[in-house]
Amino acid sequence: MAARASYHHGNLREALIAAALDMIRASGPNGFTLAEVARGVGVSGAAPYRHFRDRNALIAEIAKQGFEKFAEELFAAWDEGRPNAVAAVEACARAYLGFARREPAFYAAMFEPGFPLEDDPALLAASERAFGVLRLAADAVVCAMQRGKRPPSLMVALHVWSMCHGVASLFIEGPSGSRRKLPMAPEDLLEAGLLIYLQSVG
Repeated sequence: MAARASYHHGNLREALIAAALDMIRASGPNGFTLAEVARGVGVSGAAPYRHFRDRNALIAEIAKQGFEKFAEELFAAWDEGRPNAVAAVEACARAYLGFARREPAFYAAMFEPGFPLEDDPALLAASERAFGVLRLAADAVVCAMQRGKRPPSLMVALHVWSMCHGVASLFIEGPSGSRRKLPMAPEDLLEAGLLIYLQSVG
């Protein structure tokens, strides 16, 4: 009944997104249909199509919102490279894992939507903005290195992203259930890996 009241007050779109997030938390982004989301909200199976052309469009909107939140948190952690580039990169890495831990449904939709990001230009743009923060951090780290021995900053950004995403995917609990157990915090594992990597590239 509450869901129907929300619909009558013009909040169906938000109610559908909230219901889908609950379902992603329970079974992942590919574990339900748009009709099931409609039932969860308490509306007809046709009602969601007023706001989303299909299930992928709903997941894309959730993923886009997730990337927007993600970019904001990464940028805040970057803090314009203070107190130094390496420490700021470490802060971004902690923010990355923190987001994955606090927002598992958004994170799953962002990285396991079930379709290419290129299918939705707005989603792709939001993902690029989030990656842009890591690229900014990598640029600062590379600029702090000795001239003539600087690796490509894009490569550094991709390596940092891969390490963050790998640790988050392997060791932080998400919609698909608990991850592997570690004798240390994922943040500590990632920090050690980043330090070894950054030392190796100069």
